[in-house]
Amino acid sequence: MTDFHVPVIDITAYVTGGTDAEKAEVAAAVDAAAREVGFIQLTGHGIDPQVWDGLASALDAFFLRDLEVKKEVTTPPSVNRGYSAPKSERLSLSLGVESATGMNDFFEAFNIGVQASDFPELDLPAADYPENVWPAETGAGAEGMAGFRSQLEAWFGAAQGVAETLVDIFEDALGQPRGTIGSLSDHSIDVLRTINYALEPGVTVELDGELNGMGEHTDYGIVTVLWADRVAGLQVLGSDGSWNDVLPEPGALLVNLGDVTARLTNDQWKSTLHRVKPPVVDGTILRRRSAAFFHDGNVDAVVGPLPGMVDDSHPARYEPLTVGEHVARKLAGSRSLELNASDTARESERVLSSRR
Repeated sequence: MTDFHVPVIDITAYVTGGTDAEKAEVAAAVDAAAREVGFIQLTGHGIDPQVWDGLASALDAFFLRDLEVKKEVTTPPSVNRGYSAPKSERLSLSLGVESATGMNDFFEAFNIGVQASDFPELDLPAADYPENVWPAETGAGAEGMAGFRSQLEAWFGAAQGVAETLVDIFEDALGQPRGTIGSLSDHSIDVLRTINYALEPGVTVELDGELNGMGEHTDYGIVTVLWADRVAGLQVLGSDGSWNDVLPEPGALLVNLGDVTARLTNDQWKSTLHRVKPPVVDGTILRRRSAAFFHDGNVDAVVGPLPGMVDDSHPARYEPLTVGEHVARKLAGSRSLELNASDTARESERVLSSRR
């Protein structure tokens, strides 16, 4: 087994206006991490500690409520907003991989995202930029919910700022003119997915190697900015087929590349497979929280290999495709619980050949 390491990269130079030399050092470190691992531990991101703590409070306020109350903000599977109940999704199906486990993907989630109304000057399709659905913050059953929306919106804005800074770093790291990737994401279909990994109180399980909190998958877009508890569970697939535990450093964000970036770089940068295996102590699953901000790109952006990404050593691996078409294919698998057999052969083969 090879050594697996997720590098810690401080992006302060890009956040506070460092020198060209300092930025070049950051860009080089990101390029190396993107080629070797596809994951980064990100420090120097500049997020206000109050916003950080507010997110944690919001997750507890919502997810610790009764299931039937949470279900009041459930949306249809085709709408990537609102609440998803436990065991209603199967992420491995987004790759065309059928999981045999009987309790696959027991996580629950609450999603918000960019809306068509956020861009009144553009005629954006409401189906791809749906309105957010918010739980009540006052009245019966809303105890502790005051401030929930403002806390999530504050984190959304902070994470979006980090993602946009990362796009600048990516362009520098890839030697692309500023705006090359940014122009593909100036009305990005960004989504914040807050996630709770837990079972009902008193439920016991047997850890038999098949229990998944979230099945094997790659992320769909340009980049994911992840806040997570320092609780074991996240595992990343190494180049040798092994699954490796990744725990965030204190105050660090976890960042991973998505499929759109793999397309843009012709797989020279990795969209790395990952999953969540729940921590089990004495037959009981420990609760784990996370919040994944997905910076996916514009729904109408056509993505294919960038200039310089195709050469004799790297023949073209992708045909141009819009972000909207790509994301729709992946969501059709995970949320409609149907196998997605299109455009996922390489990822599927990696999952099936891994030491599951």
